[in-house]
Amino acid sequence: MKPIDIAKRLYGYLRPYMWPYFVAALVCMVLYSASSGLVPYLVKSLVDDIFEEQNREMLRLLPGLIVLVFLVRGVVNFGQAYLGEYVGQKIVFDLREELEAKVQHLPMSFFDQAATANVVARITSDVLLVRQALTDGAAAMIRDATTVIVLVTVTFFLDPVLAAIAFIVIPTVVTPLQALSRKMRRLSHSGLDTLGSLSALLQETIQGSRVVKAFGMADYEKRRFRDENKRLLKLYLRAARIKAFTAPMSEVFSAVGIAGVLWYGGMSVLSGDRTTGSFMALLTAVALIYEPFKKLVRTNNIVQIGLGAAERVFSILDVASEASEHPGHLAVDEFEDAVRFEKVSFAYGKENVLHDVDLQINCGDVVALVGPSGGGKSTLADLIPRFYEVGGGRVTLDGHDIRDIELASLRSLISVVTQQTFLFNDTVRNNVAYGHIERSEEEIVEAARAANAHEFIVDFTEGYDTVVGELGAQLSGGQRQRIAIARALLKDAPLLILDEATSSLDAESERLVQSAIERLVVGRTTLVIAHRLSTIRKADKIAVVEAGRIADLGTHEDLLERSPLYQRLYSMQFQDEETSGGQPVRPT
Repeated sequence: MKPIDIAKRLYGYLRPYMWPYFVAALVCMVLYSASSGLVPYLVKSLVDDIFEEQNREMLRLLPGLIVLVFLVRGVVNFGQAYLGEYVGQKIVFDLREELEAKVQHLPMSFFDQAATANVVARITSDVLLVRQALTDGAAAMIRDATTVIVLVTVTFFLDPVLAAIAFIVIPTVVTPLQALSRKMRRLSHSGLDTLGSLSALLQETIQGSRVVKAFGMADYEKRRFRDENKRLLKLYLRAARIKAFTAPMSEVFSAVGIAGVLWYGGMSVLSGDRTTGSFMALLTAVALIYEPFKKLVRTNNIVQIGLGAAERVFSILDVASEASEHPGHLAVDEFEDAVRFEKVSFAYGKENVLHDVDLQINCGDVVALVGPSGGGKSTLADLIPRFYEVGGGRVTLDGHDIRDIELASLRSLISVVTQQTFLFNDTVRNNVAYGHIERSEEEIVEAARAANAHEFIVDFTEGYDTVVGELGAQLSGGQRQRIAIARALLKDAPLLILDEATSSLDAESERLVQSAIERLVVGRTTLVIAHRLSTIRKADKIAVVEAGRIADLGTHEDLLERSPLYQRLYSMQFQDEETSGGQPVRPT
């Protein structure tokens, strides 16, 4: 994206606050800058009118005039600083709101590839850099540019010849500054990307600390972090060299201009061609000009860093939202017939996962998906709530293509319980009532009882007000699953998806979770993905999924008779469970 395009887009965030806040800030900046033009005249009056002409009346007036000038400068400086900060913080607020809203509607395919820490960095630190460029940087550039323009005008008015000598070096600075600006923007973008990768690595290491410790990989993780940190250091040092070089470069050129004015003007004063006061006034103006000019150079670095951050922010805002191609217009509030997969295909990128799948899940039925890992079972389930969009064919609900149904309306009919249960770092009550905070305490407790969770919840010191920790770290795996089941019970959706909901649990936890699942599936249409016999044996239909296709379909008994793959899966995974007395998912 070109800098001018980024700047135009950023202006859209500034526009709502242009009047009166930013305009008032600009007026304050202009007044502050314009007041700088009075300083050379005050110097000229001090030398020529007071010292050389012995004007005592002017001497009495000048101190008060100086105090008044700097009082006005102080007031307008406060105005531009506060109003600029007000506008900047408003822009940060708006950008973060828009980014967070965007993240909520990004497709699952985005999260499959993006590092969480990198996304968080764009909403937090990158937005601050954008704001710094848009308000602080832009305001500073306007203020300093106005100061330069006013003082240049004053110097040419005072003495065109000396002014030309002073500023003849400025064009030679512009070209290298432009090249350095482009390089700074690229380094800023790369540095922010690397910082995001470093944050993602750190987050991964912290969340996986048990695995790191268990496998003795602390030194390996330290090396990974050190390597990424070194890359970041190199980028920052390269950027620091540019920033460190631009200041002395501008100072050297400034010194050349001032030296030229000092030599030529001084000689003319000695020869009587110029008065001392006019020469000192112009020398003061030139000295005042170079300070805001140097600030412009430094501010340009800030702006370039902000433009690099803006590119990263816009890269998220420009991602197509989920269901953007098929937003859906049909509102549904009930499920009466069936969910059908009709010649459905799907691919993750270029990798085909599903091929011409036909499957019907009748209302009230329990349908199980079994098969080797990676065969496409979870993908099939994810297509129903439109976590992913079908690549070919269609999925229908009661005869309606789900792409024609409003997304919120569709998902209101579906509850999902997975193996990787996600709990928020909040109270037990809020996790159970997530999505239905309007439910009463009695309804929350009833759902927890039905999920076999009430007993362990009330054993906590804080009961339902217990904070479960990040990702539910304060709870066991079985407890987390029962909280998730209570959440699904409270939602009371007619369609239920159980994705490996009882795997990785000890025998006692599995018994309690399985008992809760038996209550959960009553009166609901259920799609079960499982490797355990207890969760699928009494299903109405079992679909054997292999290599993205439905290899066979039937009851448990039918498949044992005719499906070699199901027989193999049964003998490998189910036989021990059956002899140990596993319970079916549906009550008999």
